[in-house]
Amino acid sequence: MTSINASASGTFKIGGDLEVNRLGFGAMRVTGKGIWGEPADPKAARDTLAALPGLGVNLIDTADSYGPFISEDLIREVLHPYKGLVIATKGGLTRHGPDIWAPVGRPEYLRQCVLMSLRRLGVERIDLWQLHRIDTKVPRDEQFGVIRDMQKEGLIRHVGLSEVSVEDIQAAEPFFKVATVQNLYNLGNRQSEAVLDYATKHNIGFIPWFPLAAGELAKEGSVLSTIAKKLGATDGQVALAWLLKRSPVMLPIPGTGNPHHLADNVKGASLELSQEDFEALEHAVK
Repeated sequence: MTSINASASGTFKIGGDLEVNRLGFGAMRVTGKGIWGEPADPKAARDTLAALPGLGVNLIDTADSYGPFISEDLIREVLHPYKGLVIATKGGLTRHGPDIWAPVGRPEYLRQCVLMSLRRLGVERIDLWQLHRIDTKVPRDEQFGVIRDMQKEGLIRHVGLSEVSVEDIQAAEPFFKVATVQNLYNLGNRQSEAVLDYATKHNIGFIPWFPLAAGELAKEGSVLSTIAKKLGATDGQVALAWLLKRSPVMLPIPGTGNPHHLADNVKGASLELSQEDFEALEHAVK
């Protein structure tokens, strides 16, 4: 690992035309405990955001529900007018307190989400807008339909879905091209393996949330810690390197509110795993 730059992770074109470095940043942690309210250390949160361009991180993932609203507000305050940056956001989850998340997929609410995110981020079009959750209380096609309409109106450039199945992606395709999928996936949790394989086959960007979690693998003496020590890296850097090697459509977005932790994460973009180490990690949880 000779440099600290996300460009070492390679690039991916979201929707076939929006090129980003594959190692991005998740802006959930620049808020308070429970993803609620202001960050405990506002200066560190702002410094973290300000450091992103210099580290080659040009994909920033946020949501209107982070704070709520605080993550988007801070991103605009620190980074607007976003020269060379792709700001991806999400809508469709409401907040009633710390760690409380409730999906609302009524078309009028999803439209409000997009319009308010446009205002908070200070843009005329959102490069990547993602449906944070499909609301099971609202017909799925109604949710997809209003998203299609907003894309046709020019409010959204590319559309993504979050926490979905292969069948959900296929159901959305008649309405819009699914450019990205954001599902829980990491070294210790492979429950979205089928979705990742589908995304890889169809060149859909796969954004794994909670990418640094490794579960039992993070214990002292584990395969992960042994490989990390051998490479002179942290467990987190190895976990990120494994994700990046797993698929060319993988777009990890590790999040933090600490600029030093950010730099540590970005170092993972330069870490190359041998095929032997990759397979050892692959099999460690199977």
